[in-house]
Amino acid sequence: MKLNDIAVRKAKPETKSYKMADGGGMYLEVMPNGSKYWRLKYRFNGKEKRLAFGVYPTVSLSMARDRLSEAKRLLAQNIDPSENRKAAKQSRQVNASNSFEIVAREWISSYMINKAASHRDKVLRRFELYLFPWLGSKPIADITAPDVLEAIRRIEKLGILETAHRTLQTAGQVFRYAVQTGRTIRDVTTDLKGALPPSPVKHMAAFTEPKQVAELLRAIDGFKGTITVRAALLIAPMVFVRPGELRQAKWKDIDLDAGEWRYLVSKTKTDHLVPLPKQVIEILRELRPFSAHSEYVFMGGHTSLKPMSESAINAALKRMGYDTKTQITGHGFRAMARTLLHERLNIDPHIIEHQLAHKVPDALGSAYNRTKFIQQRKEMMQSWADYLDELKAGGKIISLQDVA
Repeated sequence: MKLNDIAVRKAKPETKSYKMADGGGMYLEVMPNGSKYWRLKYRFNGKEKRLAFGVYPTVSLSMARDRLSEAKRLLAQNIDPSENRKAAKQSRQVNASNSFEIVAREWISSYMINKAASHRDKVLRRFELYLFPWLGSKPIADITAPDVLEAIRRIEKLGILETAHRTLQTAGQVFRYAVQTGRTIRDVTTDLKGALPPSPVKHMAAFTEPKQVAELLRAIDGFKGTITVRAALLIAPMVFVRPGELRQAKWKDIDLDAGEWRYLVSKTKTDHLVPLPKQVIEILRELRPFSAHSEYVFMGGHTSLKPMSESAINAALKRMGYDTKTQITGHGFRAMARTLLHERLNIDPHIIEHQLAHKVPDALGSAYNRTKFIQQRKEMMQSWADYLDELKAGGKIISLQDVA
C-alpha cells in the first residue's frame, strides 16, 4: 500500500533502520536516531542503484513523489538520474565560480593591480552599487546585452549619466577579460553602443586668465592653514602634477641639490622627472625639518605614517572662498599651466605635454620617456615659476620671447 502523511509522520525509530515502501521503487528509510530519508531503488544498464530524495519533513511525501516522477522521466529517456544530478551539481559549481561578480573581482585584482588604490576602490564601489545586486550571481556566459542595459538604465535614472557611461565601459572590460579566460564567448556590451545619450563633457575647474591666476596666487600666499597644506598649495601651481602624486610625494624621490623629483606616474605607470624651480626647492628646504621623520613630504595631520589627505588641497581652496566645481580645483593647476605656458610663454606644446606626463608619440612612434626634452623642460619650469611670481606681484605678463 502507498504511504500517507500520517503514517510517515508517526513512523517511530527502532533499534535498526527499516524501510517503508511507497511504490515505484521509492521508500522511506527510518534510522535508529529518528531521521527519515527518502530514497529510490532503480536499475540502470542492468545495475542496481540508489538515489536520495531528501530528508523528511524538509522534503514532504508529495515532494518526494514529484522527484520520483522526474527520475522516472529521465530513465524513460535512458538517462541515469544519479549521473544527471552529479552533472547538474557540477554545472552549478562551474556557474557559481564564473558568476559576473567572481569574474569582475578577479579582473579588478589582476588587471588593476598596478592602479592607484583610490581608483580601484572607486571601480569596485560602482560594481557593488550598480551591477552586483542584479548581475553578480548570474553566470557571465548567460548574461545578455538587455540584462546589462537594464542595470545601466537604473544608473541613468538616478541622474548620474557619466557614472552610467563609466560603469558600462568597465563592465565591457570585465566581459573581454571573461572572453580571454574562456568564461564567455563575446563581450555583449558591444551591442549597447549608442544605447545611452552622450555624457556632457566636463573639464576640471581651472583659471586660465592671468588676472584670475594672480588673484589666486595672492590668496594662496595669504593662506593661514597648516604648514603642510600651505606648502603644498604654494608648490602645486609651480609643478602642476596630479594631486594624488603631489600629496604622496616622498623625500627619497627628491634630490634638492640636483633640483629633481623622480617618481612613477600613477595613471600610466611610467617613470617621470619633474625639474624643480628654485622657488620650489626653497619651500621644500623650509619644510624638510618639519616632516623629515616621515617618508612623505606632505604628511598627514595626525600621523607621519600617511600622506596628506586627498581632500586637503580642495578643502583649502574652499576655505579661501573658491568654488572647486566651477572655479578652481587641485587638478585644475594642470589645465592652468598647459594653457598659459603655451599662450603666454610660447612653449612648444610637445614639451608641455611631456612635463604633464602625457604619452606623446614622437616621429618614430615611441611614447613618452622621462628624459625627453629635459633641458627645455628645466628652463620651462623655472620660467613658469618666475612668471607666476610676476603675476602674484602684479608685474607685467612676460613672454619667453621678451627675455630671449
